[in-house]
Amino acid sequence: MTAPSATPNHLAAPAAEVRSRVRVAAKAAAAVALPVLWSNRVLPALELDVRGRTAANTGFALAYAFAFRGRPGWISASGLRAGAAAGGVVLAGYGVGLAIPRIRRELAGAAHRGPAVSTAEWAGLHIPGGTVFAEELVYRATLTPLLERSFGAGGTWLGALTFGLSHIRAARSAADPILGTVAATGLAGALFDLLYRRTGSATAPALLHLAINGGGALAPFAARRVIAALDSGAATTPPG
Repeated sequence: MTAPSATPNHLAAPAAEVRSRVRVAAKAAAAVALPVLWSNRVLPALELDVRGRTAANTGFALAYAFAFRGRPGWISASGLRAGAAAGGVVLAGYGVGLAIPRIRRELAGAAHRGPAVSTAEWAGLHIPGGTVFAEELVYRATLTPLLERSFGAGGTWLGALTFGLSHIRAARSAADPILGTVAATGLAGALFDLLYRRTGSATAPALLHLAINGGGALAPFAARRVIAALDSGAATTPPG
């Protein structure tokens, strides 16, 4: 009896390539789906308070980065310099806004988005830990690099889009426009990704992210304090 012939090399190579591509696509699909499902479905279903959400987000980010081999490169001089420069521009913008009466009044009327905790706790703990650290570890240090390795430049935009889509539930909860939120956060994600690529460190986008979100939380508080101080000074100033 004649033994069955082995698979010809010219057929085995394409089959192996197809299997490799399927594995890459499956891994990328899982990497995209998990953070979107976590932010929009799983985390809200847990019904945690603010502190619980911060702990859960941090735990998810660490597990995700471990599973998909994230590379945050937190200790980076170039990341620190670039992030400090970018964040400084944002904070300067908030400072200018506080100096303009009309913008200061609008800031003072903004709602506090850290329910059940003080502004100091919200800006000092939950934004840096539950939002900035978690999101930069998941998206900049892990997801977008994985997608770029798999799909090239298209992976960059897919990573930014995924970042935007992960904010759908947050937009709905805050009664913000969903499409506008997805577009704005997607563009922000693309900018954060650019900083990560330029420096090889998640520190750079993290500092910019912190300046945007932390400044946004503190600016209304600062505006109200400035207005109160100006009103108090006007009330105690004797007429000329």
